[in-house]
Amino acid sequence: MNYGLMIEAILYLKAKSLKVEEIAQIADCPIETIESGIIDLMAEYSNRETALEIVETKEGYCLRLRPEFEELANKILPVEIGKGALRTLAAIALKHPISQSELVELRGSSAYQQIQELMEQGFIRRRKQADGRSYWLSVTEKFHQYFEINDLSKLIE
Repeated sequence: MNYGLMIEAILYLKAKSLKVEEIAQIADCPIETIESGIIDLMAEYSNRETALEIVETKEGYCLRLRPEFEELANKILPVEIGKGALRTLAAIALKHPISQSELVELRGSSAYQQIQELMEQGFIRRRKQADGRSYWLSVTEKFHQYFEINDLSKLIE
């Protein structure tokens, strides 16, 4: 049996980081076999031109898209936005620019995490206010493209 292929299949199907022990349990084989198989598989991935790689994280080993393809993935894959973050995004879009402190008053302290999430997803940008006490929040071009909204003023009418 080719344990490299089995390890690759397990990492692909689980779609998350796995410890060597977990992979060995799933594959029903010794830990040493998995350790050796992972080393071989990592070497194989590093020596061929592929969009995927096997990396070690603090949670274990995972099969993932190489970082240089993240922007492409963000364009293609639908973004998951939780209900709270979506409401926060709507508030920013309707009142933009809005100060972060005003948004937190409006949405509550959970807005801090939602702002970070929305910035990471590229839907909003944050810039420091002139007095340096808070930030201005506004939507980005990605917001307009993703939601197919060209003119925010039409939302308010």
